[in-house]
Amino acid sequence: MTYSHILVAVAPTPESQRLVNKAVSIARPANAQISLITFAADPEMYNQFAAPMLENLRELMHEETQQFLNGLVARADYPIATTVIASGEMSESIKSWCGKHQVDLVLCGNHNKSFFARATTAAKTVVGCCGVDVLLVSLQGNE
Repeated sequence: MTYSHILVAVAPTPESQRLVNKAVSIARPANAQISLITFAADPEMYNQFAAPMLENLRELMHEETQQFLNGLVARADYPIATTVIASGEMSESIKSWCGKHQVDLVLCGNHNKSFFARATTAAKTVVGCCGVDVLLVSLQGNE
């Protein structure tokens, strides 16, 4: 089966390069489009006195996340169409993005070793709701 638009859910970890490499290996034969999505942590606002500091922290976290995505793009050896820093619930954000951008495959990483742990990961909610094919890529061991 060939895909035309692959969305890769990455996190700011070294293993994300493995996900991008897998996406490239799937996309290259079909000249498919690849997009990257990651999720930004939003610092909690505890009180109005901390709000100015938290806004600076939010900007810094966004900048660091964008630098991480830029690094993945630079090492991809394949054109990356779009990078997205999303917030909110992962599966709903991915579902929405897939619908708006005609994504037909989502790649997610999986760190879990046991079958039971795999079945309860956040990726399970992505599989259940996004309405497109989902490929879970093992992030255990060496590439």
